[in-house]
Amino acid sequence: QVQLVESGGGSVQPGGSLRLSCVYSGATSNINVMAWFRQVPGKEREGVAAIYSGGKTKTHADSVRGRFTISQDKAKNTLNLQMNSLKPEDTAIYYCAAEGMILGGLSRAFDQSAYSYWGQGTQVTVSS
Repeated sequence: QVQLVESGGGSVQPGGSLRLSCVYSGATSNINVMAWFRQVPGKEREGVAAIYSGGKTKTHADSVRGRFTISQDKAKNTLNLQMNSLKPEDTAIYYCAAEGMILGGLSRAFDQSAYSYWGQGTQVTVSS
């Protein structure tokens, strides 16, 4: 089994920054893809950013590109999401996800059904 625990959420003003972290444990040796998703009440969960084993392949959603950066610290078994220039529309619960292998590669990186393991989420609120 794989366990994922998110942290770092909070409330900030527009233009502010937050850094989310996801510590993973358990049978993690076969994890090759990790991602951040977010969800607001009444809407579908959407992909934010994903990173593949080795850290060389990354993808970010158009809505966050240039503002958010996904990274992984394998020594600490931690996935991070640096969020800068936050906007009110970034308000959501952010989830960490992991999968051993995704058939289709990058084309399915933001398909939530492709991921087997999920954290409980951390709330991010951006408001004045």
